Amino acid sequence: MSKAKVDKVPTADVVGKSRNIGIDIVPPEEVCDDVNCPFHGSLKVRGFSLVGEVVSEKMDKSVVVKKERLYYLKKYERYEKRTSKMHAHLPPCIDARAGDKVRIVECRPISKTISFVVIGKVK
Repeated sequence: MSKAKVDKVPTADVVGKSRNIGIDIVPPEEVCDDVNCPFHGSLKVRGFSLVGEVVSEKMDKSVVVKKERLYYLKKYERYEKRTSKMHAHLPPCIDARAGDKVRIVECRPISKTISFVVIGKVK
């Protein structure tokens, strides 16, 4: 028996149709052929999701997303802002630029620093 190598193909049934990713979000109208797209490729999403602001889009198919949170200082009885930056994969079917609010969801590790994928813009 010989095992034939199977190429990864998008799992959308029909060209132009988006796959259901299990999250209540409107899929993008534009169609892409990216394997790491949760809507048109074979990337599965899991874990938690968060909303952040795109800081940089200089990488190829990736963005840096900034998330702000409030941290309470017990000594001074005040809050301070703290930020975290995360790298996320940006599928070509989603048009996100620096300054846009986006929703990112956890996925399998795509590279050393990227374990999130952008699933849409937030208004």
